[in-house]
Amino acid sequence: MIARDVIKAFGQGEHSVRALDNVSCEIRQGEFFTLLGPSGCGKTTLLRLIAGFEMPSSGQILIDGTDVTGRPPNRREVNTVFQSYALFPHLTVAENVGFALKMQGKSKAETGARVSEMLALVKLEAMAGRRTSQLSGGQQQRVALARALAPRPKVLLLDEPLSALDLKLRKEMQVELKRLQTETGITFVFVTHDQEEALTMSDRIAVMSAGKIQQVGGPREIYTAPVNRFVADFIGETNFIPVRPVEGGARLPNGSVIAAQGSGTLLTIRPEQLRLVPADSPGSLKARVTNVVYFGTDTHVYLELEDGTGLTARVPSPADGAPMHQTGQRLGLGFAEGAARLIRE
Repeated sequence: MIARDVIKAFGQGEHSVRALDNVSCEIRQGEFFTLLGPSGCGKTTLLRLIAGFEMPSSGQILIDGTDVTGRPPNRREVNTVFQSYALFPHLTVAENVGFALKMQGKSKAETGARVSEMLALVKLEAMAGRRTSQLSGGQQQRVALARALAPRPKVLLLDEPLSALDLKLRKEMQVELKRLQTETGITFVFVTHDQEEALTMSDRIAVMSAGKIQQVGGPREIYTAPVNRFVADFIGETNFIPVRPVEGGARLPNGSVIAAQGSGTLLTIRPEQLRLVPADSPGSLKARVTNVVYFGTDTHVYLELEDGTGLTARVPSPADGAPMHQTGQRLGLGFAEGAARLIRE
């Protein structure tokens, strides 16, 4: 699936707003691809263009090498799972799953076999005769997935389908969605603003902001090698230190030089990559502890450098839960080898 130079503007003339600003990306066949970004970044608009619910102002949408830009939704081999699930309350689970097949004119035998296959895939065989109103939120979502997968689309679009679930069920469904995508081999395009969902399930992620794609890459690449401040800040927690680039690295506020990859005047380092050392350790940054917050397995230590820059270190909590650091304590800061990266603003 390819989006090529796509622009989508809403409104006319000087009042028009570009929801998508010359967006291009290629989604590989059979991958779990996530569009990630804050509200208003254009991710759902791009999903709707792929589905055919919206038409681009300019540019092309290609599926399996075929230009489908002007085709209506029913002439694209694409199905969508919506945030609200949109199930038919007057139909049983089996009837919901078989609805699209029935509309396609499939035989009763073929529809029945396919419905059974889909219910087995989502582990709802025992619920086939129930009304959807009798199901939990997680079960309803599985029905919506089975219904969307039943016609064997080339691309399955998922518009924040986990947002209505509680935290525990959402985590369980993250694993289930990845399992379904792997077992079916269908291309999944998933929209979310949740970084953890994106990192957990995706083969690749497109991070979006203000109608543009900022970076595309695998979860590890996006997390460890962000290209700019927006991506670094949006994907997980991170620290920023203004520095002066030098050959092969960066000069820190205390004058010492450390090795750093990338380019730019901003050093980014994840909280788990900061090392807390004695205040008099050679080459370390001098810092003062401003707060300590216990998070169970981890403890977050909030610090302030001599120039007022705020940083966060994440350290393993001791087995007895006793605090290792105190507010007001003076410490030195070091960096895990290879963890520091220079990025642009």
